[in-house]
Amino acid sequence: MIRWNNDYNQTAHPAVLQALMDTRGKAYPGYGTDECCRRAADAIRAHLGGADADVHFFLGGTQVNYTMIAAALKPYEAVISADVGHIHVHETGAVENTGHKIHALPAENGKLTAAAIAAEAEKFRSSPFREHITHPKMVYLSFPTEQGQLYSKKELTDIRAVCDEYGLYLYIDGARMAYGLGAKENDLTLADIAHLADCFYIGGTKCGAMFGEALVLVNDDFKKDFRNHLKQNGAMLAKGWLLGLQFEALFRDDLYFKLGAGAIDAALAIRDAFRKKGVETWLSSPTNQQFFFLPPEMAEELGKKHIGEYEETLPDGRQLIRFCTSWSTRQEDVDTLLKDIDAL
Repeated sequence: MIRWNNDYNQTAHPAVLQALMDTRGKAYPGYGTDECCRRAADAIRAHLGGADADVHFFLGGTQVNYTMIAAALKPYEAVISADVGHIHVHETGAVENTGHKIHALPAENGKLTAAAIAAEAEKFRSSPFREHITHPKMVYLSFPTEQGQLYSKKELTDIRAVCDEYGLYLYIDGARMAYGLGAKENDLTLADIAHLADCFYIGGTKCGAMFGEALVLVNDDFKKDFRNHLKQNGAMLAKGWLLGLQFEALFRDDLYFKLGAGAIDAALAIRDAFRKKGVETWLSSPTNQQFFFLPPEMAEELGKKHIGEYEETLPDGRQLIRFCTSWSTRQEDVDTLLKDIDAL
């Protein structure tokens, strides 16, 4: 069986595995105070266009999201998210479990718009009962989005302007950052993101690392005592160098920025093969995630050899299934899938 159901189904890029192997016989201080984490943070900062940023390493994305949001917001403050945002639909109420409400807004092609954010923020600003309602204070979005869409530089700049108008923080979930930056349609750099966001994270788990994410704090409001939040939320790994050395390897010779290209080429080839067969796609994605409405007989036939991610069954019987490529996708597996699609 060939897996297309996620982009974290293999161990790690060989460069990361080699970095892990090279630690044999070496001893490090604990809790991320080691030279690997320092070098990795410096390597990331080198791509931020001069932004004075702190970098902290986490094990996984949900852990980053709830720790960041809990650290940034007062108890009565809330976070604005698209209704398809990861924190709203795929984190089992982790953010709500920290005591913060999510204001979920309808997405347009998978994305939040500046206009929708402004309208939600204005409800609070113009309310005569502000002491009775939660105060939107942070905007959460993903790059790429949960369905693989990209924010353009203009869209992100417009959202930043709304955040400045209403005193909102902008936080970007970059679990699949490599695939967003590597897309042909993308016009954003890490330096642009560092300039426009108050905080964001660079995904490793889905982008070549064995595990780990790198949170970048640009806004000074968050920097003081952030390691206390790490510890309190169970996010301070004793063997912290295991995270640092992975990002050091990923950012050596710009490897991180090269990983996305092959995955995207494979994903678009799969998309074109399905379209040639008249299969409808759900939303438009230029990244490594592609979603298809497959007739049941087609889904059953492909399912004999290929594992996609089942999402739902439509009233007409078609199944919405995600096909996801990654840095580890092999060309021979792509060729097999393309052949099997063509034979349907």
